[in-house]
Amino acid sequence: MRTKKYIFLLITLLFAGILTNVSAQTVVNSDSSAKVITTTSQVSPTEVQRVDKPTSGLAYIKDSFFNFVDSTGFAALNWQTVFMIFISCLLLYLAIVKGFEPLLLLPIAFGMLLTNLPGAGLFNAELFAGGQVHWDTFVQKGGLLDYLYLGVKLGIYPCLIFVGVGAMTDFGPMLANPKSILLGAAAQLGIFVTYLAAVGLGFTPQEAGSIGIIGGADGPTAIFLTTKLAPHLLGPIAVAAYSYMALVPVIQPPIMRLLTTKKERGIRMKQLRIVSKKEKIIFPIFGTAFISLLLPPAAPLIGSLLLGNLMRESGVVERLSKTVQNELMNIVTIFLGITVGATATSATFMNLQTIEIMVIGVLAFSFGTAGGVLLAKFMNLFTKDKINPLIGSAGVSAVPMAARVSQVVGQETDPGNFLLMHAMGPNVAGVIGSAVAAGLMLTMLK
Repeated sequence: MRTKKYIFLLITLLFAGILTNVSAQTVVNSDSSAKVITTTSQVSPTEVQRVDKPTSGLAYIKDSFFNFVDSTGFAALNWQTVFMIFISCLLLYLAIVKGFEPLLLLPIAFGMLLTNLPGAGLFNAELFAGGQVHWDTFVQKGGLLDYLYLGVKLGIYPCLIFVGVGAMTDFGPMLANPKSILLGAAAQLGIFVTYLAAVGLGFTPQEAGSIGIIGGADGPTAIFLTTKLAPHLLGPIAVAAYSYMALVPVIQPPIMRLLTTKKERGIRMKQLRIVSKKEKIIFPIFGTAFISLLLPPAAPLIGSLLLGNLMRESGVVERLSKTVQNELMNIVTIFLGITVGATATSATFMNLQTIEIMVIGVLAFSFGTAGGVLLAKFMNLFTKDKINPLIGSAGVSAVPMAARVSQVVGQETDPGNFLLMHAMGPNVAGVIGSAVAAGLMLTMLK
């Protein structure tokens, strides 16, 4: 039966070739009888196309086959794109198998896969060259991811993410212990130390500011600032920021143990006071006005964050609060992840700068962790009610993962010590702190 199928297929191809050959000869003959072509300039494009067609049906099929092969993405593959596809698959493995920040790492990795598929035309970096959107050619050349990327480029997605984060965040622990605001501020030390280190390595001030914000461990803030200061570095900075956020349980504990004694890790803190509903409602209103007046460039992030929190605490827009926490947050997370991953092309990712960014990112994160711990130790020299220095490490704004790490490391020394709610104070303060740091960078460097 299989042999008969092959014979039938061969006969069909031969028959098609004969028909094609006869058709081509008929066209040539009819054209010749109509008029004599003496020069190439007298031939219309349609006539040239007819004459150039292969006279053999089999040759035509052969040429069509090779044209098809040349048009596939496989023909355009090179070692750079293969390497980037491998990196995207590695990130997918970390997100799916290891569970490293899967909500964002998975769409980022898949966006990286899509943008490195030759010939797909989903993302065209030239449309955003020089940090500008080239609207004059956007409609003609824009792919799917180009349109979705406008939400990143125009600063829409990070702000919408912050609305959702605010709606999911309880600022009560921070308000109950105002000293935790200082710890959240101290954890931003990594941003400014890294800024100086990046400038020393030859990065421009704008690039150094974007790299330094990795130390805040806040992905949306890193994306927001980078699109303003150094959009060409968005791919590696976003991947570094979210990768290190996922590695909080790996990076932070050794630093915390190194900088504290067993006695300090065993400090038990007093129970936090209950924060009234009135305080929780006043805070987002006052906080938005004060910080926005102090640092106007920080207003989009701070305003979005505290708007979401006001929805949560006011209790009068419960439906809106649930929407921004769930549906809106999930949709924007998908778009943000895919389009950020789309910027990680071989041209922007495979260079010495990217390696330097990844290395400096670890430095930023480490100094941020150390800054919060060391300030807590310093504050204990002057305060009666001692602070467990471990909660200072939660000042980086990886909410609530950093607070959980403080709890875990504290219970290694004293299983009965519960630091989670105390650590949430610096943790949510760190979210505000990273947004303020981004506003400061924009003020100084824009």
